[in-house]
Amino acid sequence: MILKPMLLSLKIASIATIFSLIIGVYLAKVMTKKDFPGKNAAEVLITLPMVLPPSVTGYILLILFGRRGIIGSWLYSMGISLVFSWTGAVMAACIVSLPLMYQSVKASLINVDPVFQKAARTLGASESRIFWTVTLPLAWPGIVSGVALTFARSLGEFGATLMIAGNIPGKTQTIPLAIYFASDSGDMVTANILVGIMTAFSFILIYSLNSWLKKKNFHSIG
Repeated sequence: MILKPMLLSLKIASIATIFSLIIGVYLAKVMTKKDFPGKNAAEVLITLPMVLPPSVTGYILLILFGRRGIIGSWLYSMGISLVFSWTGAVMAACIVSLPLMYQSVKASLINVDPVFQKAARTLGASESRIFWTVTLPLAWPGIVSGVALTFARSLGEFGATLMIAGNIPGKTQTIPLAIYFASDSGDMVTANILVGIMTAFSFILIYSLNSWLKKKNFHSIG
């Protein structure tokens, strides 16, 4: 009852974080390096899930990826269904947590001292090589922060997951869903245990991140 939601939540959060990292780095690179028509609108769309209620985000995903949805009907014709599946939960967690990754990476890229990039250019390095060997390593602390926050957010995702993946024990029931339905059914023992685990894990994660960043900043100053 407790182990399955924990393992499933860790699995979903890990995969969602990996996808968010890849997409977030790419989007942050594009948004900080290029200007194009509609750039502001595109950035609003990227960050919109951070301010929308999760249930609204989940409803939009359901409209798009449901079996009769705009994209979902096409996927379903090929035998792919994201609704009421753990892959749907991954998608929900990824979309809801992506803004945190994007904002962290973008801020880190902007704060990289351009002197190092200019020095690499004078040595004949291409823009792509500069990004991967100079800019990204210097932005690493912000990227690590983004990964930690994205993982924590994915682990705690509830509303969008419930809308598109449902609450199927052993299949889509994550820790937040298990807590809600355990408390709703009066099983306070299970709810309390899961709440304790989630709170302790999140505390340790954020505490470790803050400690690492302080040490990183201290060594940089030193």
